[in-house]
Amino acid sequence: MGADHSAIHDGSGATLVVDLDAVAENYDTLRQKSPGAEAGAAIKADAYGLGLEPVARTLSAAGCRTFFVATVGEGLALRHILPAAEIIVLNGPSRESVSLILDASLSPTLNSLHQIDLWRHSGGDGDEAASAYLHFDTGMNRLGLGADEAEALFADPSRLHDISISTVMSHLACADTPDNPMNAAQLAAFRALRARLEGVIGPVRASLANSPGVFLGPDYHFDLVRPGAALFGLAPQIGARNPMRQTVEIYAKILQVRSVDTHMTVGYGAAHRVERPSRIATVGAGYADGYPRAAGSRSGETMHAFIAGHRVPLFGRVSMDLITLDVSDIPEALAVPGQEVELLGPHATPDSLAASAGTIGYEVIARFGNRLHRVYRGGVTRR
Repeated sequence: MGADHSAIHDGSGATLVVDLDAVAENYDTLRQKSPGAEAGAAIKADAYGLGLEPVARTLSAAGCRTFFVATVGEGLALRHILPAAEIIVLNGPSRESVSLILDASLSPTLNSLHQIDLWRHSGGDGDEAASAYLHFDTGMNRLGLGADEAEALFADPSRLHDISISTVMSHLACADTPDNPMNAAQLAAFRALRARLEGVIGPVRASLANSPGVFLGPDYHFDLVRPGAALFGLAPQIGARNPMRQTVEIYAKILQVRSVDTHMTVGYGAAHRVERPSRIATVGAGYADGYPRAAGSRSGETMHAFIAGHRVPLFGRVSMDLITLDVSDIPEALAVPGQEVELLGPHATPDSLAASAGTIGYEVIARFGNRLHRVYRGGVTRR
C-alpha cells in the first residue's frame, strides 16, 4: 500500500494512508476465526481514528451487519451512512438521548438499573422500538450491571417488561493474555448470568468476545463477536505473532537538516544532548498529528523512523508540529529537504510506536489528528 502517496503531499504536512482492503481482509480473518458466530464490528471513535464513513462502507460491503459505537452521536452519524445496519450504542441511553435513539432505530446497551428503568419508560410497549442489549459486568468494574444490581434485577424481573432484550453481553478484561485466569472466571460468570436471564425471558443471543476474545477459542464466541482494534491491524494478543494486516501508514517530509556538534542539545527542555558530531533532520509532523509526544522522551524504548529503508532514531522531544531525527548514519543524499520519511508503515507499526511511548496501539490510532491528509486505498469510500 502507499505506492503513490507522495503525489498527494502538500509539501509540508504529513499523510495518513489507510488500506481499506486490509480492513476488509482483517474482518474476514476474524469471521473465519469465529465460524459459529456472527462477526460484528466496533467502529467507535471515528473507526478508531481511520474514518467512520469509508471504514463503515467497506465493512458493510464485506458482509458486516452489526456495528458498535460508544455514543449516541456516533450512532446517529453511522445511521446516515448505513440506513439498514444494526447499530448498538455501548454507553447506553440518557434521559436526553432516548428520543434520538428511538427516532434513529439505534439499539441502546442497558448498563444499569437506572438505564433499564429509563428505557422501559421510553414509550415502547414491547415492540421493536424498545429493543436493547443488556450488559452484565463480570469483572471489568466499568460499565454493566454489577453483582448487586444483577441480583436486584432477578429479584424483580418485571423491570424488563416492555423491553425486548435482543442480546446479553459482557466484556473481557484480560483477553489479550490468554493464560490469565480471569478469562475463565469471566466466562463462567457470564454463562451463569445468561442462564439466569433465560430463565426469566427465554432464549437470548449472547456476546462476550472482543478482538482478543476471538482468539481465545469457540467457548468465548457465543452468538456474536464484536472485534474492534484487530480490524485495524493491532495485535490482539500480547507477545504473540500478529495475524492481522497493518492498515495504516504515515509519511512526512524533511523540512530542514542541520549539523550539530558535541554538547549541543536538541529540542524542548534541552533533554537530548549530542555526544558526537551529528546531522539532525526536522520532519513536518508532531503530536498534533497523533504522533505520541512520549515517543521521543522515554529512555530504553527509542522509536525509529525510516528513510528509503534506512532506520533512523528519534532524537529530541516530539513537539506539536515537528519531529527531529538523527540522520548521521545514512547517506547525506537521502537526508535532504523534501525527502519522504516513513513514520508508520512497512517497517514501523502502531504497536511498536505505542511501545516506545509507553501506551497501547489503540491510543495511537485513535489519536490520529484531523490535520493529517488522508488517502484511502481500496475498499468503499462513498456511495
